Amino acid sequence: MKQTKPTTEKASRYDHLEKMSTFELLININKEDKTVPEIIEGEIPAITALVNVIVKQIEEGGRLFYIGAGTSGRLGVLDASECPPTFGVSDDIIIGLIAGGDIALRKAVENAEDNVSRAWEDLKAFDINEKDVVVGIAASGTTPYVIGGIKDATENGLLTGCITNNKNSPLAKAAQFPIEVEVGPEFVTGSTRMKSGTAQKLVLNMISTSVMIKLGRVKGNKMVDMQLSNKKLVDRGVKMIMEECGVKEEEASAILSKHKNVRAAIKALGKD
Repeated sequence: MKQTKPTTEKASRYDHLEKMSTFELLININKEDKTVPEIIEGEIPAITALVNVIVKQIEEGGRLFYIGAGTSGRLGVLDASECPPTFGVSDDIIIGLIAGGDIALRKAVENAEDNVSRAWEDLKAFDINEKDVVVGIAASGTTPYVIGGIKDATENGLLTGCITNNKNSPLAKAAQFPIEVEVGPEFVTGSTRMKSGTAQKLVLNMISTSVMIKLGRVKGNKMVDMQLSNKKLVDRGVKMIMEECGVKEEEASAILSKHKNVRAAIKALGKD
């Protein structure tokens, strides 16, 4: 039986790219990128199911782990690393792991993604347990590191999800909560850092942001638990307090300086 080529590996709809003008290249890349959000819309029910499971597990003391290789791994680490400063959670609630370790964030690590048992070893270093959720990210849906990690996690009683860009992939079949965002052939054939990566980033934004909101880390539409790690964020915090509590800048600045947290400052002013 002839095996169907994954859509992420199919030939681009465009050819002779080197003959295109800069303007033509940009127009055509953008044309392809614009299709991604519409395709993601069709997966919102699947994303909803995964978000609800993650919220439940974290409320019971669990954590969310992303595992991936290459671009997919980097995007998982990025999403995890942005949650503490944005939502004020500790850095051990959402954890991103990449095949080959942190060095692979900057440089490709040869054969790292081909080790089927390595992901579980990486996860065990965090004392992973049945309260945790593991989400595998792989454009192809065939990455051994990710599939192995998801299978091992499932066999050990953990809930598992995935984000992939091919339908009916081995990864999607291994995960309990699969998200399959099939964006079609890439502008440069096989370059999944493009539409596939964009789709993964958008889905990760949806997952982590929704989880944090459901866990009470946003008030109204404001990041009241954000870390005040630079002047820009302090100024943003002051403006939040002014808007929420109807006080002048001087008072807002003073109370934020005292409490070091927007939520705590709002509460101190009796507006929580």
